[in-house]
Amino acid sequence: MSLHFSSEEPEVFPLPDVVPIFPLPTVVFFPQTYLPLHIFEPRYREMIQEASAHEQCIGMALLKDGWEDQYDQAPPIYSKGCVGRIISSHQLSDGRYNIVLQGLQRCTYQEQSVMTNYRQARITPHVPETSASLTSDIRRHLEQTAQEYLTSKKANELCDIIGSAILTDPILVNNLSAGLDLSPLEKQFLLESDNLPQQARRLIDFIRFKLADLQTQG
Repeated sequence: MSLHFSSEEPEVFPLPDVVPIFPLPTVVFFPQTYLPLHIFEPRYREMIQEASAHEQCIGMALLKDGWEDQYDQAPPIYSKGCVGRIISSHQLSDGRYNIVLQGLQRCTYQEQSVMTNYRQARITPHVPETSASLTSDIRRHLEQTAQEYLTSKKANELCDIIGSAILTDPILVNNLSAGLDLSPLEKQFLLESDNLPQQARRLIDFIRFKLADLQTQG
């Protein structure tokens, strides 16, 4: 479980029409979050070089079940993901990269036929996260449920952060969605929510299930 909250909204950054796609089997990326990545495959080193030189954007996508048999080709991905901007990039002496992505906006991908070794997709951005807000009841319920769960995990400092009024609704919901110990499919379900209040309600339900499991184990 890894939660790193920032109270600052990301600056507005123009999204290109087409982005390179980085599919992974266990990572679901959310807006208003930061994702460190270690890039070692040659095709993705090429992707980082090209993205860094041009639009600086990469679309993260979750691989669907059964990807193992097709990994070297183009196994199916979920069509909804999140586009991020490279805000830090360090090339190692052997050609690998350590990068950090800043989550910008969730999008729907339409894959394109390309000549590059890495996949690319035309994107349809969803409603900007900054336009979404929670009712006071949903926000309070989410904070209380998350604090109860984190207290059970002895993450008391995070409880104090969650209760802080400086966190906007999108930052709170997306960082909890990304950082809590949920499965990739559960996180994908959160990412595919129609709006922020729906994502928050789904997140509350997942945390409740985890609390119930802890009580059963206890």
